[in-house]
Amino acid sequence: MSSPAGSRQERAEARVEARRRQILDAATRIMIRTGYHEMSMQAVAEDAGMSVGLIYQYFGGKQEILRAVIVDILDAFRAEVPAAMSAAGEDPQAQLAAGFAAFCAVIDEKRAGALLAYRESPTLDAAGQAEIIRLEQETIDPFRVAVEAGIASGVFRPVPADLVAHNLKLAAHGWALKHWDVGARLDLAAYVEAELDLHLAAIRA
Repeated sequence: MSSPAGSRQERAEARVEARRRQILDAATRIMIRTGYHEMSMQAVAEDAGMSVGLIYQYFGGKQEILRAVIVDILDAFRAEVPAAMSAAGEDPQAQLAAGFAAFCAVIDEKRAGALLAYRESPTLDAAGQAEIIRLEQETIDPFRVAVEAGIASGVFRPVPADLVAHNLKLAAHGWALKHWDVGARLDLAAYVEAELDLHLAAIRA
């Protein structure tokens, strides 16, 4: 049973997270429409239904908001993909299938943010770009590890594990980048199944 102090802290943390989510969602909507450079903090405040001053209690400015929008997606990958792969058991093929499905599910949930990340990430300063590169690599490390395990066990033929991980990432991103096309013909489950069939067929021993 949680203490009253613990409950208060949990409620406060939930309020902070809800506020941050409001701001990030509003900023994403605006940047998709206008681009990063045309986005104003006043526009974000109006869309989020709060004051500009309140936004500055959570973020130091536009650059920090853009970084947070991108990191939010990468954090979701880093939480969801390893958990799905771990739950899939020891089989490398099952791990890749579960991880790719989880990756695509995050992309589907955050399609607008994924598009924004591609378009606006070059706007980040050098430190921000270096952070995004590092975090993005971490999101696909579980794919690389599963491929390497599959090669070691004879399930997969010797292939560049880093490149397979990279290609799985690009295939998942394609659900957002080309959703206007592929989404008109396939739902998410069918897209995941078709992409997995192609990728796994290419690397099986």
